[in-house]
Amino acid sequence: MLKQIFGAALIAASLGTVLIAADAKPTDPQIAHIAYTAGQIDVTAAEQALKKSKNVEVIEFAKTMERDHKAVNDQALALVKKLKVTPEDNKISQSLSTEASKELTTLGALDGAAFDKAYVENEVAYHKSVNDALAKVLIPSAQNKELKSLLETGLTLFKQHQMHAEHLASMMK
Repeated sequence: MLKQIFGAALIAASLGTVLIAADAKPTDPQIAHIAYTAGQIDVTAAEQALKKSKNVEVIEFAKTMERDHKAVNDQALALVKKLKVTPEDNKISQSLSTEASKELTTLGALDGAAFDKAYVENEVAYHKSVNDALAKVLIPSAQNKELKSLLETGLTLFKQHQMHAEHLASMMK
C-alpha cells in the first residue's frame, strides 16, 4: 500500500516540482496542454477502475471522474479551437504523463480491495495536487479570460471530486 501512496505522491510532487522549477509562468497554450493532460490522466485512471473494480462506490466514483473530466476536456478543446490556439506540450505535461503511466502500471498489478483502496488514495493525492496547481499557478498565469474562466469552473468541480475521493477513502480504511 505504501508503494501506491508513494506513486500518487510522486505524481503530485512531480507537478509541484516542475511548476516551481519552471519559475516562469506557463503560457496559455502550455496551460491548455497541462489542463487537458491532467484531465486525460484522470479519464484513463477512471477507465482502469471501471475495468478492475467490483466495488459499487468505486465504480460510481470512476464513472463520475470519467464523465466530468471528459466534459471539461471537451470544453477545453472547443475553447482552443475557437481561440485558434494550439496547445503546447511542455515539461509539466510530459512529467505528468510519465508519472501517471507508472502509476497506472502499479495500479494494474493490484486487484480487489487493494486496487480499490490504492485507486481512491491516488485520486485524493492527484486531485489535491492538480487543484493546488490550478489555484496557485495555472489560473493566475492564464491571460485569456475564457481560459481562466474554464480553469476556475474546473477547479470548483475538481474540489468536489477531491472531497468525494476523501470521503470514499475514509470509508475504505
